[in-house]
Amino acid sequence: MAEKMIIKRPKQKFRGYRDYIDDVPLELALIPHGTFTMGAPEDEEGTRDNERPQHDVTISSFLMGRYPVTQAQWKAIALHTDLKVNIDLEEDPSHFKKPYEGIDRWLRPVEQVNWYEAVEFCQRLSQLTGRDYQLPSEAQWEYACRAGTTTPFHFGDTITTDLANYNGASENYGSYGKGPKGEFREQTTPVGCFDVANAFGLSDMHGNVWEWCLDDWHNNYENAPNDGSAWMEFEPSYLAKNKQNNSNCVMRGGSWLDLPNYCRSAIRYDGDGRVVLSSDLGFRVVCVFGSG
Repeated sequence: MAEKMIIKRPKQKFRGYRDYIDDVPLELALIPHGTFTMGAPEDEEGTRDNERPQHDVTISSFLMGRYPVTQAQWKAIALHTDLKVNIDLEEDPSHFKKPYEGIDRWLRPVEQVNWYEAVEFCQRLSQLTGRDYQLPSEAQWEYACRAGTTTPFHFGDTITTDLANYNGASENYGSYGKGPKGEFREQTTPVGCFDVANAFGLSDMHGNVWEWCLDDWHNNYENAPNDGSAWMEFEPSYLAKNKQNNSNCVMRGGSWLDLPNYCRSAIRYDGDGRVVLSSDLGFRVVCVFGSG
């Protein structure tokens, strides 16, 4: 008898906060405090040594964007030149500029923005709202993605293209575990268009666009912080102002372009430095809980 494929569709009432960038809404999910095991076990399909050693991390509460930052949210902040901190922001940098199956293109995730531009976005948003916005630390990102799970994906042991946007059509690598192959959309999809969110209310954590984190890249988790803080040599504000470090930093979550293995909760990618631009690379924001 064939083993049953397990995919979970958690149903949970959204708990969080709605902010506004002028008249453009920004929905934030409440991520509760807790402790989780970061990284992947050696027997997880597709795992790599840089996802170990597994280690426990204790996370304080924070708010996180329910979705990656959209093209509409990006443009609203980019137009706020009065809030400029360090650099100008292009109003419409994204590669994908057309509606998707009748859905407004401004609901697609913004892409082709580098780390410095994402930090500038967060700094302007902080000024506009009076709250402390920033990119997530790598630990915050994985904790939020897992939402209490220990499986490769927050919805279970496998993934399908009905649940996320990735390359599921590869002849040899389009499936993961006992899951089926699927389609390759060859583009981003509007945020939240899949009828699945994790137990914290977050969507698009697997696939669609890679997401910038604050942290410098490290080849493994030896001596990694266990308090959820970003693991980096310089403070983000110092880097953004002085651009003293263009070393590789962490990206998370996989993208529309990637195979399913690269969409796991534990996947880490080091990219090509903080200045890289790509049509499969965006970000989401976090807000320090109780700030502002």
